[in-house]
Amino acid sequence: MNEAFEVLKSETEELLHYSNEVDQLHKDYIIREPHSFYRDYVSTNMPLLIKGGCSDMLAVKKWSASYFNQSIGEKDVIVAITPNGYADGLIDRYAGNGDKETIFALPEEKTMKMKQFLEYLKNPIDNLICYIQYQNSNLTGYFEELLPDVGEEIPWASRAFNKTPDAVNFWMGDTRAITSMHKDPYENIYCVIDGYKDFILIPPTDLPWVPHNIYKKGIFKNVTTNSYEIELVKSTLQNKEEWHESSEIETLPWISIDPLNPDYEKFPKFKNVSIYNVRVNKGDILYLPSLWFHHVRQSHGCIAVNYWYDMECDIKYCYYRMLESMCKTKQ
Repeated sequence: MNEAFEVLKSETEELLHYSNEVDQLHKDYIIREPHSFYRDYVSTNMPLLIKGGCSDMLAVKKWSASYFNQSIGEKDVIVAITPNGYADGLIDRYAGNGDKETIFALPEEKTMKMKQFLEYLKNPIDNLICYIQYQNSNLTGYFEELLPDVGEEIPWASRAFNKTPDAVNFWMGDTRAITSMHKDPYENIYCVIDGYKDFILIPPTDLPWVPHNIYKKGIFKNVTTNSYEIELVKSTLQNKEEWHESSEIETLPWISIDPLNPDYEKFPKFKNVSIYNVRVNKGDILYLPSLWFHHVRQSHGCIAVNYWYDMECDIKYCYYRMLESMCKTKQ
């Protein structure tokens, strides 16, 4: 099986990942040639930076902290709060006897006025990091008044994918808020409205060298400037005979390594991955293909909107599922 993985690595490096640089095109070409975008990038599952891709949106000209304070300052918003900036990521949890275990922690979610959230951004507080990142198509469900400034879809993308978005999400947050590495089953059209986003990308064909583990799931609770709790999430399984050890607590697989500080002694095979780094500036769009691993940082107060288009469960998806199975078998 190792030989098969090496063949995959050799072939993809030679044919696709020989430069580790994300291609760039100007929006005018993409608007004129949406089918070429599909042929050259979607069908090959390769990312693309579209310069000026969303620069014509009203949001790019209007949106800012001061604009939101005046226009929707009294609006109730759902804010993710963490002590470490990782709203969905790994954290070490210490038991009463001093033993340490690594937990996947979801953020504490609080509802507050938009103006209060903006105050947290203006005057950051240590160990209390706020991020608007609620992803259940929050722009169409909770920020309807902002939707005319961006639109319910990206017209050229909808033509290329031959469908409308499954979700449209609004993001705004602290520079300390980091999205840990993960993948999504969506074709992602990611628009930066203000500030910038820094993406670390790894192709799905490098799955054999991206370490995963099974972690207990928890939720941050009572986050303050000097303390927090992690409440473990109880499993909803009904058939107790099928539970494994510790299965009364919900678990999930997650990536074990931090690409900002990779532990090559513990995970030496991570050296084999092809890493792409790309900055998406104000007015630019990143096409992030389905199943690509991505890690995201941002400038302080960065505002972004992304459009999730359902991926096609085509032959590429079938091959990826086979690769997942092979990796699990090898473990």
